[in-house]
Amino acid sequence: MYDLLKGLTVVEGSAFIAGPTCGLYLAQLGAEVIRFDNIGGGPDFRRWPLAPNGSSLYWEGLNKGKKSVALDLSRPEGRELAQRLAASPGPDAGLFVTNFPVDGFLSYDRLKALREDLICVRVMGWADGGPGVDYTINSAIGVPLMTGHPDDPRPVNHVLPAWDLLTGAFAAYNLVAALLSRMRTGQGREIRIPLSDVAAASLANMGMTAEILAGTGVRGRMGNSLYGAFGRDFLTRDGRRLMVVAITPRQWTGLIEVLGVGRAVAAVEQARGVDFRKDEGVRFAHSDALIPIFEAGFAALSAADMLPRFDELGVCWGPYQTLEEALEDPRLFKGSPLFSDLAQPSGATYPVPGYAATLPQDVRAPAQPAARLGQHTEQVLAEVLGLPAAEIARLHDAGIVASA
Repeated sequence: MYDLLKGLTVVEGSAFIAGPTCGLYLAQLGAEVIRFDNIGGGPDFRRWPLAPNGSSLYWEGLNKGKKSVALDLSRPEGRELAQRLAASPGPDAGLFVTNFPVDGFLSYDRLKALREDLICVRVMGWADGGPGVDYTINSAIGVPLMTGHPDDPRPVNHVLPAWDLLTGAFAAYNLVAALLSRMRTGQGREIRIPLSDVAAASLANMGMTAEILAGTGVRGRMGNSLYGAFGRDFLTRDGRRLMVVAITPRQWTGLIEVLGVGRAVAAVEQARGVDFRKDEGVRFAHSDALIPIFEAGFAALSAADMLPRFDELGVCWGPYQTLEEALEDPRLFKGSPLFSDLAQPSGATYPVPGYAATLPQDVRAPAQPAARLGQHTEQVLAEVLGLPAAEIARLHDAGIVASA
């Protein structure tokens, strides 16, 4: 947690991953993020994985450090409160993150009528407004048909929702950029960010669409090999599987030295009239001859033999390990200053992460737990909307709002 955005008030009306991730990043940078949900929880309130008591570990992971307001969004008065929160007053407010539809009670035109300079960042599935989630966008963009081993034609869906996570980060960036513009010009705006556009632009930015359009052809499946460079998984003598990548000349020469395959590699260079030292693409183009050499080199050595020398010579490698094993890895989880032990609403206490970036000149505050659903309803209605206690009590009695 850092204080770069301290003083900002961001209202979030969203579910699933992209929208809540946007709010999470803003909260971890010090913004006050107020999430509103239906009384009893929105569509992601009970998503797996679950704690032993049935609470959603997913929900509390994505909503750390946020305030929670519970409203009956099926009733006009509850929807009006949501609109007023989205357009909340103040120079550092009027900032709204949502994945509600373009049309409807949270449309930009309706909210703009309440606050002219409102900034609304709207996460969408498809750019035409059609429903879509990470996994359906991913299947349509072609990535699962490029993923997997060449001898298996079945599509392979990635377990990581990459387009959701990219979109959440992109949404946070866009909100801050729009706020900077509003500070200069006084103008608000709506920003629509479809997962489909993030996916399409990402593949195009990496040259993957140009590869087809320029006539090179569709990229085939390559298993665990790295496209365009020398990188793959290898099995050591003692049965450990490592992912090794040699992109720079130092990584390449270090790998050859540790494995003792210099003569065999030089023979391939001489036979094919190439030099592997400076061009990663040349290594990739001749991987048919190189892979067997390196497979034999890895098979001749144990991990204990080679890994210290890999580190000494700057070879780029990573172990294949389960998430359970990764939790014991000090480079990732165990003892990392990124994590703090917190008691969460599920009743479980475990290490949770703060902001993933490190700001050396700033003090990192510990991560904050998620709120209980509706925990801040009264506080937000009083402090943000200025409702008197009697009115808040009436809303409670009418079932329009609820507390934890």
